[in-house]
Amino acid sequence: MFNIVLFQPEIPPNTGNIIRLCANTGCALHLFHPLGFKLNDTTMKRAGLDYHEKAVLHEHQSFDDFIKNIRPKRLFAIETCGIKNYDEVNFIPGDTFIFGQETKGLPPWLLARLPKENILKIPMKPNIRSINLSNAVALITYEAWRQNQFSSFG
Repeated sequence: MFNIVLFQPEIPPNTGNIIRLCANTGCALHLFHPLGFKLNDTTMKRAGLDYHEKAVLHEHQSFDDFIKNIRPKRLFAIETCGIKNYDEVNFIPGDTFIFGQETKGLPPWLLARLPKENILKIPMKPNIRSINLSNAVALITYEAWRQNQFSSFG
């Protein structure tokens, strides 16, 4: 269906929540190392409940490793500096959504590798840093899935 990428996530419960989300939506989750925790962290497992076995999880050592092995169709970064709101895009099966670290977002070098129109933002009130990572992933995932009539995509 869709690929969810977490670039060097730092907070275990966020990743656990996203694993649960991916199990429920059929999205593949891709984690870029280094992680800010061990995958067997109890708080991450608690947040993900027993959904770890039902989720498709891939680990990658680098962005280039991900591109080479997964060959994503279209890449979208979700970042506060985006020039376009996420709801202005028609998402298609196979799209990839990249989310940055909870404390830093995505690095400039990664954003520079994407077309500016593929850097999307979630509207927020002015002078607010960001919303929670797992909430952002859920919002984007469900909008993309809604646009595709909640199809299962095989």
